Amino acid sequence: MTLLRADILNATIATDGLSVRRRVAYGAASRQAMDIWRPAGDAAGLPVVIFFYGGAWQNGRRQDYPFVAAPLARLGMVVAVADYRVFPQVRYPAFIEDAARAVATVRREARGWGGDPDRVIVTGHSAGAYIAAMLALDPCWLAAAGEDRAHLAGMVGLAGPYDFLPIQDEDVRAVFSSAADLPETQPVAHVDGRNPPMLLLHGAADTTCYPRNTLALAARVRAAGGTVEARLYPGVGHIGIVIGMAPLFRFTSPVFRDFSGFVLAGGVPGKCRHPGRGGL
Repeated sequence: MTLLRADILNATIATDGLSVRRRVAYGAASRQAMDIWRPAGDAAGLPVVIFFYGGAWQNGRRQDYPFVAAPLARLGMVVAVADYRVFPQVRYPAFIEDAARAVATVRREARGWGGDPDRVIVTGHSAGAYIAAMLALDPCWLAAAGEDRAHLAGMVGLAGPYDFLPIQDEDVRAVFSSAADLPETQPVAHVDGRNPPMLLLHGAADTTCYPRNTLALAARVRAAGGTVEARLYPGVGHIGIVIGMAPLFRFTSPVFRDFSGFVLAGGVPGKCRHPGRGGL
């Protein structure tokens, strides 16, 4: 988070009535861990959201995202906010491999947290949306972690870079310098029409990751016969779209309504059950 300090934003988030399990490991490395948010008390069969944050595959931390996790948990979801290894510790594709291991762990443990392992939706913002898209589009990553892409109920992307060649940023070029075939690093290269339902959300005023990324991926998925819906929000920028998940900034766009409605509808685009505003 750069435009608004996460600690200030998170100070506005109520956590009463919620349970948080910190640092659930899915691997041996320090960044292979996640926080699990859910409603307090006994529950079963709740939808599960796995959120991967942005940071150009170079930074970020799970502790900065209560403003995403808490409002979703309050609606009756289990929310896993996952760290993953970043550059320069690792390069492509290690962060995707980490994410796949996180998904495998969540599906294995979901029932113990009150979640339904068959209602898991992967999501993320920016670089995290890229990771979620790769898991949804290319079955090899989850297969390598002992999982199956077919078990995902859906994917939601917030301002994701899905078709960003040629790479302009020198630091990002370094992240992907390990790739033998650079076009293969792009989510649009892995569309096969068998993806889980996808909801791609983007700010029309995003000048960090241009909306054409979302439009290009949506067009490719539709052409292949896959299920996808894309929504652009006028006047919303790159950071604004994720900040819009917080109650204090809910007025800036319907991103929270669209996101949560998709999850509650079981990953069915266009049939979102939009929650009410009360208590969020």
